[in-house]
This record gives sequence, C-alpha cells and structure tokens, in this order.
Amino acid sequence: MDLKQLTDIDAISGNEGALRKAIMEAAKPLCDELYIDRSGNVIATKHGTDDRLPHVVFSAHMDEIGFLISGHTDDGLLRIMPVGGIDPRVAVSKWVRVGKDNIPGVIGAMAIHLQSPEDRQRVLGFDKLFIDIGAKDQKEAERLCPVGTYAAFDTPYTPFGDGFVVSKALDDRVGCFNLLRILEGKYAARVTCAFVTQEEVGLRGARGAGYSLQPDIAVVLEGTAANDVGDVPKRARVCEAGQGVCVSFMDGASMADRGLYKTMLSLATSEGIPHQVKRAVTGGNDAGAYQRAGMGARTVVLSVPCRYIHSGASVAKVSDIDAQFALSQAFLNNL
Repeated sequence: MDLKQLTDIDAISGNEGALRKAIMEAAKPLCDELYIDRSGNVIATKHGTDDRLPHVVFSAHMDEIGFLISGHTDDGLLRIMPVGGIDPRVAVSKWVRVGKDNIPGVIGAMAIHLQSPEDRQRVLGFDKLFIDIGAKDQKEAERLCPVGTYAAFDTPYTPFGDGFVVSKALDDRVGCFNLLRILEGKYAARVTCAFVTQEEVGLRGARGAGYSLQPDIAVVLEGTAANDVGDVPKRARVCEAGQGVCVSFMDGASMADRGLYKTMLSLATSEGIPHQVKRAVTGGNDAGAYQRAGMGARTVVLSVPCRYIHSGASVAKVSDIDAQFALSQAFLNNL
C-alpha cells in the first residue's frame, strides 16, 4: 500500500476496521505471523535468525482524529463532539464525510454577520458548531446519521510544492506506511510491527500491545508538530519539515532510553540520514504505554514533522518520511 491509499481510508479512534482490514491484506505476504489482538491491533512478526538479539517492536497508530455525531437539531443539523485533540478553530467550514455511506457535509457555525461583538472575541466551542448534510429536518438527519456515527475530514492526498504532500491523517499514516516498508526486509532479530488503535484518545491500543508482546525495545514511528512556519524564530522551532527524521529525547508521555537515543543519532550521522532533535518537550505518544506495560521496554520515538497536525489538512515532506524509514532499517541492520 502506498501513503495515498492509507490516508484515503477513514479510521477515527474506535473505528479502525476498514484500515485494519487493508493493512492485514498488505502485511500478510510480508510476515511469518499475523493476528489481531483484543484491542484491535494488527500484530505482524518476522521471526529473525538470531535468538540472542533483542525482540524489537516497531509501532505506529492506525487511528486519526475526527468527530462523533452527538445529537441533531430541529432543522436537520448534526451536533458533533471531537475525537482526539482538535482545535475548533481549524474545523469551521471544512468538508467532512459522515458514516459508512460517506455522506458529504460541511462543518458550520453562525455567520460572522450574526455574531455579537463578544462572540467575535472568543473561539466558538464544539457546542456551537455543527455538520450540515442538507437534511430537511431532524427526522431525516437521525435516519441518515444516528447518534454515534463517525465523521472524518474529507481532504484528498495531494503532492505539492518542493516535495511536500497534504492530506488528512498523516498522523500517523506515515508511521503505518513505514511499518509496511519495514516488513519487506529481512533481519537477524525478531521484529514485530504493531499497527495499534486509539492512540489519539489515550494510547489505549499500545497499552494492550505492550503487555502482550513485552518487547525488549519499542521504537515508535509518529508524526509530530512542526513548529516552523510564520514568524517563529529558528531558536524556538520544535522541529522543521524538510530537515529529516526527528529524534525525541523526551515528550509529555515518556523519556527516551538514553542508549537508544544516542544510537539513533549516531546511526543517522554515520549513514548520512537527514535527522534532527526535537527541541522541546511537547505532546505524547505510544512510547508512554510501551514504557509502562508489564516489565516495561526501552523506548525511543522517531517522528516525521507535520505542519498543521490534528487538522483536516496536515503537511509533510516526503524526504522526512523516507528518512524515518531509513533510520528504522539502519537500526535493525546494526543490532
């Protein structure tokens, strides 16, 4: 599967079924063992040739941010609540597709002409936003999109500019894409690729995977916020698109194993892989779950910088995605 195919599939947290099926089909010919665990994670393992080497899990999350329908108005609009961390400022006027039938809709709010001066001074919360699907009344809206229906941003995968792509769900389809690339290789160590669920709502799938797999090492492949646009001074930039894979020493959920952190930086340098250090402690990811599960695991996070992350149109550079894969493969080849 290519990255476009992965991003075209909707997989909001708790509703990863369509993507899970596609990944299972793509991974089946590439691994020695393949199953779905009770958390809905896809677990794909290559047995390796040297039992003395550590068991390494590479992990990426399948789920994306999105919306749930929480109610209906008398005139047929859909009330919504966010799934995952979404700034309501990036939601207004965006196209979405709702439910399994991909019903088109637009996220709306009161027109600025009708807002009070006070309204214009504050961000409208999700309780003031709705999805308009063109339903004639509440009854039709309830029939087409009952409470609990998912809605996803409707943004086509589009290459643009100097090697960039824009799409929904680059966080974390870039990681899923590179897990499939990892499975194409042959390694001495036992390698498991875990495509996990519900990261965006609390690292839930990775928690189950960590307890069941009990890896010696867990390498998390993620998308992370690129703070590199506008008037942000260079010294304040967390990471930058186009500067290579981003290696974290710490984030809001975990601290990197110092040995793995230094190994990744050393390998990237010696192999000529573009790389950078994430220069601030921000966010959190599945490394926090692997680090705490059972006996724990040595963890490190390799991220692709994504502009406008957790929105309907995130942006990444293809060379950074390739660098994430190159460093992952170099690590396995040098164990």
